[in-house]
Parts: sequence; structure tokens; C-alpha cells
Amino acid sequence: MSAGGDAEAATRVGCEGLRLRIFIHEALRHDHKPLYAEIVELARREGLAGAVVFRGIEGFGLHRHLHTTRLLDVSDDLPMIVELVDRTDAIQRFLPLLDGIVPHGTATLSPVRIVTYRSGIVP
Repeated sequence: MSAGGDAEAATRVGCEGLRLRIFIHEALRHDHKPLYAEIVELARREGLAGAVVFRGIEGFGLHRHLHTTRLLDVSDDLPMIVELVDRTDAIQRFLPLLDGIVPHGTATLSPVRIVTYRSGIVP
């Protein structure tokens, strides 16, 4: 029996893929919506496997301006990372869509081995 009490065994499926990390600032907007939320929604609409947003407590970028929670006047524009992981072809198709919505920021691509765990029950 599995840890969850299920008689069905979990299966592990692996494949090669890419991790796309997009470094932006919290205050950036696209059509009056936070840019990080727009990127996540676009990834969802495009069928990517998943996305997660990380809010940094401190960082700087191209202009070397420090964004930190330690200074109240800049704590509303903290660094954000939107991370997406999927098959290489899916990430490559998604990249050009960012050109129209990201005014400035940095993106990194890293090869990854994706391991997906699934229960033995197929919906």
C-alpha cells in the first residue's frame, strides 16, 4: 500500500525539457493586470504543463536599482520570477509570445529532466 493508503501504485514518468525563468518586477503591468499574472494566464491558455511565481525579498537588475522589503518606499516593486517547465518544443513555442507582453526583464532557459508522478488511477 502507498503512503496515502491507496492500493494503486504511483508511477513515475520522465522526459527531457526546458525550464524557463522570467525575471521581472512586481510593478510591471500588461493591460492593467500584473505582468506575472498575465504570463501565468498565457501559459495556461497555451497548454503549458505548469507555472509558478516566486516573489523575491531583495534584488536588482539592469539599472542596478535595489528593490527590497527593507525599504518601505520600494517594497511594492519587488523582484518576481515566473518559472515554467515543459517539453522543449512547448517552451520554444511559448517564447515568442512573451515578446508582445514583457517590456523589460530577463529570461533564462535551462535543460531539465522532468519527472512527473501520477497515481495508478487514470481519470
